[in-house]
Amino acid sequence: MKKFGIYKPLLKYMATLLVVLSVSRLILSFIYFSRVYAVPDWYRMFTLGVRMDMIMIGYLCFIPAVFLFLLPDKAVKKISWIFRWYFILTIFYMVFMELVTVPFVNEYDTRPNRLFVDYLQYPHEVASMLVKGFTMDLIVVSVLSVIIFYFLIKLSRSWMKFDGIRYGYKLAMFPFAGALLFLFARSSFSPHPASPGTAAFASDQLVNSLALNSGYSLATAIHYMKDEKDVADLYGKMDFGKALPIVKKDTGIADSLFVFPEETFSGNGGLSSRNEIYGSELSGNNNVKCPLLHRQRPLKEHMSSRPYNLVIMLQESLGAEFVGALGGLKLTPNIDSLAREGQLFTNLYCTGTRSVRGIEAMVSGFPPTPSRSVVKLGKSQTGFFTMAELLGRLGYHTSFIYGGMASFDNMSTFFTGNGFDSIIDEKDFKNYVFKGTWGVSDEDLMRKADEVFKGYGNEPFFSMVFSSSNHTPFMYPDGRITLYDKDNKYSLHNAVKYADYSLGLFFRLAEKSEYYRHTIFIIVADHNTRTYGDMLVPIHKFHIPALIIGPGVPKEAYTKLCSQLDMAPTLLDYMGVDNENPMPGRDLCQLPDSIPGRAIMQFYQINAYMEESRTKDCLLKAADGYPLNGCSVLIMQPKKKPASFIYDQADSTLVPSKIPDWKMALKALSLETLMTDMYNARIYDIPSAK
Repeated sequence: MKKFGIYKPLLKYMATLLVVLSVSRLILSFIYFSRVYAVPDWYRMFTLGVRMDMIMIGYLCFIPAVFLFLLPDKAVKKISWIFRWYFILTIFYMVFMELVTVPFVNEYDTRPNRLFVDYLQYPHEVASMLVKGFTMDLIVVSVLSVIIFYFLIKLSRSWMKFDGIRYGYKLAMFPFAGALLFLFARSSFSPHPASPGTAAFASDQLVNSLALNSGYSLATAIHYMKDEKDVADLYGKMDFGKALPIVKKDTGIADSLFVFPEETFSGNGGLSSRNEIYGSELSGNNNVKCPLLHRQRPLKEHMSSRPYNLVIMLQESLGAEFVGALGGLKLTPNIDSLAREGQLFTNLYCTGTRSVRGIEAMVSGFPPTPSRSVVKLGKSQTGFFTMAELLGRLGYHTSFIYGGMASFDNMSTFFTGNGFDSIIDEKDFKNYVFKGTWGVSDEDLMRKADEVFKGYGNEPFFSMVFSSSNHTPFMYPDGRITLYDKDNKYSLHNAVKYADYSLGLFFRLAEKSEYYRHTIFIIVADHNTRTYGDMLVPIHKFHIPALIIGPGVPKEAYTKLCSQLDMAPTLLDYMGVDNENPMPGRDLCQLPDSIPGRAIMQFYQINAYMEESRTKDCLLKAADGYPLNGCSVLIMQPKKKPASFIYDQADSTLVPSKIPDWKMALKALSLETLMTDMYNARIYDIPSAK
C-alpha cells in the first residue's frame, strides 16, 4: 500500500468535504421537511447533491494535487504546513457557508447567492442589521464557527503524514489524477459542463437549491456575473433583428408611433445583428438609434396648460398580502382610505426581489434581466434613460429623497449620472425624530419631502421618495401605531403599519399645500417582503400594490394584469406629457382590451413571463380538472429549455401545461435579448437635446 501513500492527504480532504456537505444536506432536508418531501422524487436531491459536491471538491483539490504529485516528497514535507492550512481554510469556508445557509434561506428562500456578495459591499449597514435583526443567528453561527475551526486544527495534524513513493511513479500517476479531478469538476461527458441548472429537477426552487452546496452556489453566482453582457448563454440565442419586431408588437404601441422605422435595424443595410450593434458602440459611433424610441401622446382629457408634477412614493417591501384594499391583512388603513381617491391597481406584479429592481422599473421602465439591475451596472451610469432625464429636459426640477445613505446599492451614482438634479439623503436630515439601521424614520422622510415640494413653488417637479422603515430589523419610533403583533414591537406587520402611518402623515400635510392640486402621486412597492414558495417562481410573492392619485385620475380599480414596467408610461399619460421615450412598458390608459395583460418577473436567474389567458387557451393547456381562471406563464431557467405553466391566481398554484407555449417563449426571449443588447450598445436613451 506504500505506493498509494501520496493519495492519503487528498483522500482525507475529499472524504471530509463529502461527509460535511452530505450531513449538512440531510440536516437541511429535515429543517425544510415539508418542502422537500412534497416533491415526488425528493430523493434525487441527495444523488444530485453528491454530484454537485464532487464538482466543488474537484476544483478545490486540483491545486494541491499539482504540488503533491509534481514536487518530490522531501519538498512536500517541508511545505506541508501550507497544504494543511489550505485544507483547513477551504473546509472551513465550505462549513461556514453551510452554517449561514439556514438564516439566508429563512430570509430569501434559497441558498446563498449573489445577494450574499452584494450585501458585503455595505459592511456598516449589514453589520447593524445582523446585530439588531438576526442576533440569535449571529450568535449560533459565530459559536459553531469557532468550535469547528478549533476541531479542524486538531484533526488536521495527521493529514500530511504519508508514505514516500518513487518520484517517477508520482509523475506517471499525475495525468490520471488530474484527469479524474477534471472529470469531477466538469461532471459531464457532454459538450457543456454541469451547472446549477443540472440540479434543477423539482418545481420548487428551494429544493433545487438544496441539491447544491452553498460554497458552490455562491461561487457560481459570482462566476455568472460575467454573463451580464449576453443572455444567449443562459436562455438561448436570438438575433437582434428577429427580437425587435416581436418586442415592438408586444408593447401594444402602434407601429406609426415608433420614431425610427424597423428597416433602420434589420435588413436593407441596417443594423441587424448584435455584432453590428456592439460594433457601432465600440467604434464610438454616436449615430446608433434606440430601436424602441416612440412617440407617446397622452389622452386629450389629460392635457392641460401645464403638465402636472409627478411624485413616486416607493414603498419598501410592501406586498399586496399586507394591504387591506387588496384583500390582505388590515395593516394599511391610510392606503385603504386613499384607494377611494384614486386608481388602485389590483393585479400588478413587480419585476424582481430587490429594491434596485423596483427603481429600475419605476424610473427607467427597463425590464429585469439575469444581470444585476441597471442601477448597479457600469454602462448605465450615464446616458441611460430615466424619467428624470426626460422631465428634466422639459424644465422639471428632479430629485431623489431617501432617509438612508443614497450611496447604498449605487443609487446616488446612477441618479446623478442620469438626470436627477438633487439627491437628499440621511446627511441632509438635521432635526429628525428617529434614526434606525437604514436611516431616519419614514415620518422624517415624509416631512422632508413635503418641505422640499413646497420649496419648488410654482415650478414643475418630479421626485422619487423612497421609504426604508419597513426593512429588517424593522425599527421605528414608539407611540405611533397600535401594534398588530403586541408581543414583538419590531415585527414585519408592525413595520408595515408604521410605513402606512407615515404615508398618511404625508398626504395630510400635502393636502394643505398648493402643489397637491397640480401633482400626480403614485404609491407603489419596490417589491414584496421575503420572496419564497414551493414553486420555481413564487408568483404570488410578486403581487404588489400601486395607487395613482391626482387630477384626472379615475377613482376606480384597474383589474387587468399589469407590470411595474407599465407604471412609468401610464404616469406620463396622466401627467399630460407629450414625449418620446424608449420604454417597452404599456400606457394602460390607452391599452386596447384586445391585448392581454402581462407581467415580467426575475427570480434570481429564473425569468417568468406571465400573460392573461382566455378560457379556451387554459382548456387546451391546463392539466385535467384544473380551473380555467389561470394565467399562462413561460419560465426560462439557465441552461434549460423554457417551460410552460398555468398560474391560478385564486389559490396561487403553478401547474405544468400540457402544451408548450412557444409563442410566449419567443416573447420572453425576445425581450431579454433586445434589452440586454440595447444596454450593451448603450442605446437605451433619448436623443440629445438640440
